[in-house]
Amino acid sequence: MGAPPPRIARLPTDAHGRPVPWFVAVIDGVPDFRIVARGKVAEAIQFHRCFICGDPLGRWLTFAVGPMSAINRTAPEPPSHKECALYAIEACPFLARPGMRRRTAGLPEGLAVATHAPGETAAHNPGVTALWTTRDQQAVSDEKGVLIRMGEPSEVLWFCEGRRATRAEVLEALAEERDLLAQLSGEQAEVDAAYERALPYAPP
Repeated sequence: MGAPPPRIARLPTDAHGRPVPWFVAVIDGVPDFRIVARGKVAEAIQFHRCFICGDPLGRWLTFAVGPMSAINRTAPEPPSHKECALYAIEACPFLARPGMRRRTAGLPEGLAVATHAPGETAAHNPGVTALWTTRDQQAVSDEKGVLIRMGEPSEVLWFCEGRRATRAEVLEALAEERDLLAQLSGEQAEVDAAYERALPYAPP
């Protein structure tokens, strides 16, 4: 893994020397990378701040999302700078290791994988991550908080295990998440149409 970009390098570090993203909650003095600190989503949206480093965003917004979000164009978290998202692809174990599941042990009371973030939170890793870069976003209400509609992308880059994902890997993940999304929503026709709209953004 390369050196972090300057914005990431300025962040505080944990006991292991790892940069602590701006959004991370600190519980009893210890950062918990699984938990978004209270108010960070609203602050990032209101003040146009990068969700990873906390610095102001420019015109371009990059969302690090799974294939389900590429299908329904809805992100559970605010965007970041592209260079911050690229670093997260390498540094975040959940993004870099497709076989990982979200660690649930020791979550603070009242929190669970299914409830700590807006939308449908998957315990599994879908295997690939998209960096969806756009100029537009729209916050929408969810029963658990705020979701973000991602605008038309100018670029979509796909990653698997910290490297560029292959077309086959992306197509397989998109098909699996299409089926899961249809099961969760009960809207097969609508999901199929959204899936078809996402296919052109798979790697060539």
